[in-house]
Amino acid sequence: MRVLVTGCNGQVGYCLTEILSNAENVALLAVDREELDITNQEAVNEAVKAFKPTIIINAAAHTAVDKAEQEVELSYAINRDGPKFLAEAAQDIGAAILHISTDYVFEGNKVGEYVETDVTNPQGVYGASKLAGEIAVAEACDKHVILRTAWVFGEHGNNFVKTMLRLAASRDELSIVGDQFGGPTYAGDIAKVLVEIAKIISDDKSVDFGVYHYSGLPHVSWYEFADAIFDTAVEHCVLENKPKLSSIATEQYPTPAKRPNNSKLNTKKINDAFAIEASDWAEALKNIKAYTE
Repeated sequence: MRVLVTGCNGQVGYCLTEILSNAENVALLAVDREELDITNQEAVNEAVKAFKPTIIINAAAHTAVDKAEQEVELSYAINRDGPKFLAEAAQDIGAAILHISTDYVFEGNKVGEYVETDVTNPQGVYGASKLAGEIAVAEACDKHVILRTAWVFGEHGNNFVKTMLRLAASRDELSIVGDQFGGPTYAGDIAKVLVEIAKIISDDKSVDFGVYHYSGLPHVSWYEFADAIFDTAVEHCVLENKPKLSSIATEQYPTPAKRPNNSKLNTKKINDAFAIEASDWAEALKNIKAYTE
């Protein structure tokens, strides 16, 4: 299996690089923006032709949700054009592409969990550019798996868990949004899932290409997630005292980009197709000491 990983310094890309670097029978080319600008079609074509991957895993993205409202062109360049170029290059050599997408492609007002066939209606530039990327990938490459995920956290990079621990170090009280719900998803689990699917494709097993949802369970609010983070941090001696938490409404914490109130992704399809279980975010939090290093 020859794997090209883009965005190798991001949360998921870092984990992918770690797993694949230690895997048997894998030739890996892991690149970040400095080594391969995916928005440069010529550079993408040259890299793919030279390395000849059997699998491309695109973990590169413009994920600054609020900045995206101003950086519209950049968002579409990285989230739509780059994936399109990678998918076209994959199609040219008969490779498969695995592409990470987001819960932000949905409006976020559904009652219950979102399934893969639900109507998309992104509410901001980030979600719209990611949806455009999904469409571009699906149109450009026959062998594609688009993995929508949500609330990504891990030991590497910036995320909600690290932000909470940083704030708790200097504050006794915190107000956390309590009316947005989703499934926190451990970056290491996303990486494992992508590698697992890549291996299945490489083994020439029958794969139903298309869109899949993968995120964590149980579904919680940001307030409940923060509560669990602090409980775990105190238990593992990362924090001496748990800050006092207040649950607030979305309106009390205005942001440039609108967040989905409901980011609950149904993971039945990926379980049926690949026997992949939802991410266990509470288990991943037990390594909380590593989030402070």
